[in-house]
Amino acid sequence: MFTPERLVLARKRRRMTLAELARRSGISAQSITAFENHRKVPSSETLSLLSLALSYPTAFFEAPRPAEVELDSVSFRAPSKMSAIERDSALSSGALAMALNSWLEGLFKLPSSNLPTYPHVEPEEAAERIRAAWGLGEDPIPNMVHLLEANGVRLFSLPPDCLDIDAFSTINSTTSFIFLNTRKTGERGRFDAAHELGHLLLHCEHRIPHGRDSESEANDFASAFLMPRAGIIAQRLHNASTDRILSAKCKWGVSAMALTYRLHRLGLLSEWRYNQTVKELSHRGYRRGEPDSSMVRESSQLLAKVFEALRHSLKMTSGDIAAKLNIYPEELNEYVFGLVPIRIDGGREHSAPLRPELRLVHG
Repeated sequence: MFTPERLVLARKRRRMTLAELARRSGISAQSITAFENHRKVPSSETLSLLSLALSYPTAFFEAPRPAEVELDSVSFRAPSKMSAIERDSALSSGALAMALNSWLEGLFKLPSSNLPTYPHVEPEEAAERIRAAWGLGEDPIPNMVHLLEANGVRLFSLPPDCLDIDAFSTINSTTSFIFLNTRKTGERGRFDAAHELGHLLLHCEHRIPHGRDSESEANDFASAFLMPRAGIIAQRLHNASTDRILSAKCKWGVSAMALTYRLHRLGLLSEWRYNQTVKELSHRGYRRGEPDSSMVRESSQLLAKVFEALRHSLKMTSGDIAAKLNIYPEELNEYVFGLVPIRIDGGREHSAPLRPELRLVHG
């Protein structure tokens, strides 16, 4: 059995053109095209060569057709600067993460979706509504990833070769997915997660998330969601100094620039003060990062608990889990924030510390 769509998926995931795959595999581009278009079926020897060139087990190409991440359902920031190869690689990563999620849903009862949709609501009001719906009040959000997972959103990490992309989100059937860049600071990662939540709430099936307007709306939503109006006003940050802003940003878990922008939008910084603060923050290095930040990058609590259960209850190793998806353990780790234990010297397995809090039930 051969699934042509999986050959296309693997080639795009590996960022290869037909000519590049032909060069690496020794199979002609014309034959590869015929395989991908259902016109020919590769022999076992040919499939082995393609498998080797693409770094996937041959079983990967014999599994059922995978779910697709539709381009029209995704909003990439600065798409004009993104090559088709880069875009397709990210979308293919999303498809593989979604396959992992489907397998996990067959084993566990994962949190169900608790996402309303606000297709005709202004970002500020949408942020207030979802905070009320989730009972968040006006306080800072301790952990964006945990909050989203508890409300049925599936979060996965983007592989290292896709890290020029900030983040993206999509909905498959009734399940919402967010894919996050793990190279950014903890503060900016939280903002990215909130930004993608904005897309999921504001740009549902009635409003396809494309263009500058949708990106601006998602940014405004993220700002209002992470820094609610009443909570910020209560901090007494009217015309706050740069040092005061740097202190306050720690409370809200946001970047210095994001808090400065929010204060300006709320009328708490004059135009002159805002411009001067931005200049000073840029001079101190806060436009590109968060110097001296101690915030730890947020990771998945849901996946950590799932993998713990798989290891202890089902006695599955990282290799066993990867084999279920017909990929190698190293690649699996790229989608799950590095939480899968990878075998190290001495035959042991190692992973980041686990702090399971969500309750999972075998299905």
